[in-house]
Amino acid sequence: MKILAIDSSTTVMGVAVMEDRKLLAEYTTNLKLNHSVRLMPAIERVLSEVELSPQDLDRIAVAKGPGSYTGVRMGVTVAKTLAWTLKKELVGVSTLQVLAQNGTFFTGMVAPFFDARRDRVYAGLYKEGESHLNPVIQDAIVSVDEWLLSLKNRNEAILFVGQDLSAFESRIRSALGEQAVFAPPSLTIPRPAELARVGAALSPEEMVHQFVPEYLQMAEAEAKWQANQKKTLN
Repeated sequence: MKILAIDSSTTVMGVAVMEDRKLLAEYTTNLKLNHSVRLMPAIERVLSEVELSPQDLDRIAVAKGPGSYTGVRMGVTVAKTLAWTLKKELVGVSTLQVLAQNGTFFTGMVAPFFDARRDRVYAGLYKEGESHLNPVIQDAIVSVDEWLLSLKNRNEAILFVGQDLSAFESRIRSALGEQAVFAPPSLTIPRPAELARVGAALSPEEMVHQFVPEYLQMAEAEAKWQANQKKTLN
């Protein structure tokens, strides 16, 4: 099976191609630049480097969120368009699950997270499964204090993975002490190769055109609109 993996859900933009269990190519950047300008050229470049055409692919795997609304929507739109027009399989993988795979060989639990602003985080909790790390609890957006309390009650070593480690490290250490383990900088960003690996093990979407991102919260504009509608009705 030849899989194209696409991730534009955060500041990280990644593209990878995997054939069965062999990684053919992987391209990753972690720049605050416009993914909309760079994503399609990156896909074209990676496929060209491994001498594959889009028609040669069997499956498209995409990071479905949570993350940047624009980034998540862009990656999902590109993946759906490719899958639909080429008649290829499509599978969506949680951005947090992709990030968690960086802790594959950790013996405890892995807590991927990133800042959701307003003293909240997008967070998940994962543990080793048969072929990859699987969720212990569902991904969620949660207050930092509530998140740390729930992790402390696990009474198990927890590896924290994410680009926002430096912003939360002192609070995590204060709450969990020696229970907390921190990933090195090289393991703090999601890898598209891991997206491809997880995507290979999941069942594809049955209806490509009905596949939607998982934001875990409404966009700010949408939330304000709903609040205004409630005021109007009242």
